[in-house]
Amino acid sequence: MTALYLLEPDAAEPAWAPFAGVRPVAELRAGIWRIRERWEAALQQDATAILGAHVAGFSELDEPPSRTPGRVDGPAVVAASWFAPGGAAIAVEAGVRRLVHHGTTVGWVVPAGSAWKGPGDSGAAAEIDGIRLRGTWDLITALERLLAEDCADFRTAPRQPVPEGSLVLGDPGDVICLNAAVEPGVVFDVRHGPVVLDEGVEVRHGTRLEGPLYAGPGTRLLGGFLRGSVFGPECRVRGEVSASVFLGYGNKVHDGFVGHSVVGHWVNLGAGTTTSNLKNTYGEVRLDVAAHRLATGRLNLGTLFGDHAKTAIGTMLATGSVISAGASVFGSVTPPKYMPPFAWGTTGQRMTEDGFLTVAERVLARRNVEWTETRRDSLRQTYRRGTRG
Repeated sequence: MTALYLLEPDAAEPAWAPFAGVRPVAELRAGIWRIRERWEAALQQDATAILGAHVAGFSELDEPPSRTPGRVDGPAVVAASWFAPGGAAIAVEAGVRRLVHHGTTVGWVVPAGSAWKGPGDSGAAAEIDGIRLRGTWDLITALERLLAEDCADFRTAPRQPVPEGSLVLGDPGDVICLNAAVEPGVVFDVRHGPVVLDEGVEVRHGTRLEGPLYAGPGTRLLGGFLRGSVFGPECRVRGEVSASVFLGYGNKVHDGFVGHSVVGHWVNLGAGTTTSNLKNTYGEVRLDVAAHRLATGRLNLGTLFGDHAKTAIGTMLATGSVISAGASVFGSVTPPKYMPPFAWGTTGQRMTEDGFLTVAERVLARRNVEWTETRRDSLRQTYRRGTRG
């Protein structure tokens, strides 16, 4: 049996803020599915481990163990976490040693009796389809390119009838409810793609859902206009959301606009929090990450929220803001475009390790997620990585 390893980008790359050192890139969502899940489906093989010094010891849900990179003995495939395969299966023919996308190596095939010791560009190559991700912002690009197809894959799944009292614009067959509870008065606009409501999803009266859109298990959609987005498990969402990725366990239960944004795990957005996703000049959005200035090539880009970030009520976020892991944003209606890890307000203070862990334990309990010593240790390592220097 061939083992599958996911190779993480260099921890020093600012392009992966606010998740570098916090969460494996392999565990971020490209379309509906996590990058790891896309590789697993393409190669029809469960992942053995994630290779990345910046997330060694990461432990959360169902992911494989994370460890520092090192020798990998064959038979194995080492796949780049910064590449999201398309929907087609990848058949690795005999003699192939690399998987490439438009000339860039995104995977290494290690035959039995051989060993992989690091990335290289030698050996016979096979071209594969997908999206090369240059940084966190390209999760929005992946969403735009992959979401409609991902949602369409559910068309053959057993589902409920169209919920009674719903208004459907388009083909009712594209309203895909997988044991979801939908109140009367919900509008499904599926003219541009299906709406998929997974197991245990709840949708309240007064919600307008425009496809393609996916809501993961246990998520509650509480009202407003939600379009072209992915909501991972156990999210709470209300207001206006457009072209955004909620990784899971996010909390946005009040009005306010979130557009072209990535929302990490356990993020809480205070009432009225609003993201700008277009510059007044209609020019390219650039990110400020610590001392680095990053070109994204995108005209529409909102805010990148790291895990456990929080905003105060009425927070107004500039186009291309980066809110790092554990940051609590308050003290300024319009905060700086970059908030460092575990910032406490906008005056340069930092949350203590004990304070962060105490709040995290309280937050997890609100979604009935067990607080274990393993999880505490994982978050403690996250805090220490984020506050180094």
